[in-house]
Amino acid sequence: MVLDFYRTSLPPLVMKPIESWKNPEFLGSPDARILRIISEYLEPQARFKKFGVDNTIMFWGSARILPPEKAKEALDEAKKSKGDVALAERKVELSRYYADAERLAAMITKWSKGLGEGKKQFVVATGGGAAGIMEAANKGASEAGGKSVGLGVTLPFEDKLNNYITRELALQFHYFFMRKFWMVYLAKALIAFPGGWGTFDELFEVLTLIQTGKPKKVMPVVLYGSKYWKEVINMEAMAKWGLISPKDLNLFKICDTPEEAFEYVTSRLTEMYLKDGE
Repeated sequence: MVLDFYRTSLPPLVMKPIESWKNPEFLGSPDARILRIISEYLEPQARFKKFGVDNTIMFWGSARILPPEKAKEALDEAKKSKGDVALAERKVELSRYYADAERLAAMITKWSKGLGEGKKQFVVATGGGAAGIMEAANKGASEAGGKSVGLGVTLPFEDKLNNYITRELALQFHYFFMRKFWMVYLAKALIAFPGGWGTFDELFEVLTLIQTGKPKKVMPVVLYGSKYWKEVINMEAMAKWGLISPKDLNLFKICDTPEEAFEYVTSRLTEMYLKDGE
């Protein structure tokens, strides 16, 4: 009797479920992983199309490399506090790469802007990090009056991008492999400055792709800083032991000045992409 009373006197329950595509609990679940992966393909694609980014020059390198003035301050502090002076001195030596990356990015940006109407434009792109070589390259492009791309990745200890990236071209990824796809897909040249695990991961994946003929395009690859690269990895030894072909040593060029890298990259790009009428 009491149950019948409630059945007849209470208003019907109003149900309004969340649409699946608006449901954050579902979108963050393992079941929706494929949607998150597809989003990291489609959203950058739409952004690049909207802002006319078809060709990039990718800059890689360590986020730990300081600008020269900050490296000098760190050395002065190490001397005052009797800290690790040797490490601080190495940071001062490395800081030249920050200045060189900034300058090279500015040179490439000015060159691209000067190509004129109807010519391909080449946009500086980086991994977007808030410091180091990534910051330097985005800064150089910005100071040259050009746009630049930042392809960041969410990490437990770092999720901010640097302030020099063109706002509309700042992208944040969850999946490393989708980030690396966009690093390479639009790239027409790659420039690797001194770096650690991340730089090596990106560089050697690209060298492997080029060696195996996967890309349908030719991408000039620059290793910037002979002192660093020849100390940390012996490419010639790989060829000596027969684990790569001697011709594989031609997949990259080692450069030591912004002018040398600029001349190599722009001459190759002109040869491959800037023929009359293109």
